[in-house]
Amino acid sequence: MSKIPYTGKTPGARQPQQPVSADPLQATESYSPEHPLLEDPDALATRLVETEDFIRRKKGILLGLLAVVVAAIVGAFAFYTWRSSQDEKAQAAMFQAVNYWEADSLKKAMKGDGQYVGLESIASEYSGTKAGNLANFYAGVAALKEGQYKAAADYLEDFSSDDLLVQARAYALLGDANLEQNKYKEAAEFYAKAADHNANEQFTPGYLMKQATALELSKDYDGAVKAYDRIINDYPNSFESGEARQYKSRAEGMTASK
Repeated sequence: MSKIPYTGKTPGARQPQQPVSADPLQATESYSPEHPLLEDPDALATRLVETEDFIRRKKGILLGLLAVVVAAIVGAFAFYTWRSSQDEKAQAAMFQAVNYWEADSLKKAMKGDGQYVGLESIASEYSGTKAGNLANFYAGVAALKEGQYKAAADYLEDFSSDDLLVQARAYALLGDANLEQNKYKEAAEFYAKAADHNANEQFTPGYLMKQATALELSKDYDGAVKAYDRIINDYPNSFESGEARQYKSRAEGMTASK
């Protein structure tokens, strides 16, 4: 039995009586069902034929698009699998390098010991992996300790972390690397980023003190006073607040003498 509903368009059906309208324009309007394709099986059949014809004519294009989608999915899966394997290799290589780093054997940590690669190689060869990213942080700290300030800045700029405290620490270390290169303005900017990144009682006052120092070295005494004020007003119970009061008076004196 046909599943098409029995409607006014079905042969043999009584046609619905349309109400006679006094308006001649309304009287000429034809009956318009809500779903004409369901109401008219001939129209539905015609639409299906048109669809089949479209698919037949566009078969090459549709298959091409399907191939592109499949290739993208397969490629993404292959890349994810490859990156996961690379990260596992990098993690294994990191183990010995971090042991040397923690033991303060910085040369072996950076260059390796002949059997295990060092942080430099891990950061370069496994960039894009979590371990490679972390190697940039360790390498940056090691380079900073070794007095290689430009290299330290390069490594730390390639590092990023979702951990708010660790990222703030990385910004502060970037400030140190720039300060040692006499780039006082850049250093102050990184210290400000460290202070504003998840501001807290434990670390922010120290970052603000470093920012104020860098600003004074760049002769921006007004900016230094603002940094000292932030310590005094926002972190009055911090260890740094007493020093901030003292250094603020000196910075204000420098401002007045300009």
